[in-house]
Amino acid sequence: MQTPISDIAFTPSVKAVQERLGSRQQYARMEERGGWAKTITPELTDFLSQRNSCYLATASASGRPYIQHRGGPKGFVRVLNDQTLAFADFIGNRQYISVGNLSENPQAFLFFMDYERQTRIKVWGTAEVIADDPELFEQLVDPQYQGKPERVIRFNVEAWDANCRQHIPSLFIPENISTTVQALRDRITELELENSALRASPPISV
Repeated sequence: MQTPISDIAFTPSVKAVQERLGSRQQYARMEERGGWAKTITPELTDFLSQRNSCYLATASASGRPYIQHRGGPKGFVRVLNDQTLAFADFIGNRQYISVGNLSENPQAFLFFMDYERQTRIKVWGTAEVIADDPELFEQLVDPQYQGKPERVIRFNVEAWDANCRQHIPSLFIPENISTTVQALRDRITELELENSALRASPPISV
């Protein structure tokens, strides 16, 4: 039997806990139906094109975990092919914990949140730091963005999954609210003009 893609996260110890707490059968059925994806779909590409932040998780050689927020202009995480993501890594506080971890342990994880639609995407794989590829830099860097790129993180996707919506707070981005409110105002103005025109029209004789 082919190893399920979800085994990247569902280790024997995880499955043992699922069995003990009653959820193993549910996830076994999920695996039988095909389970998680390992290639980047058009739907995932569209989701990523709207994100301006994510969380990158790495670990040291000894397994000490670390998670770091990464951000940029909307769509800063780009799809290079159906199994590869990449993004420009901008200068921050210069602790270089993620970079150091990746130099000795390529295992990595990306976590994307869409609070407006209460959707989260989890991506497992390996990552590498690239500092000497001008063509890739040019492909990934938005010249209009104020941040200074220091390197590129290239991420090889091994598995991804859209998590459940439970307990995700519904938050709204101010710029998106402004756009929505303006569209509603424009529609109200349009309807008011239409209503005024109808009132000014002569009554229809019966």
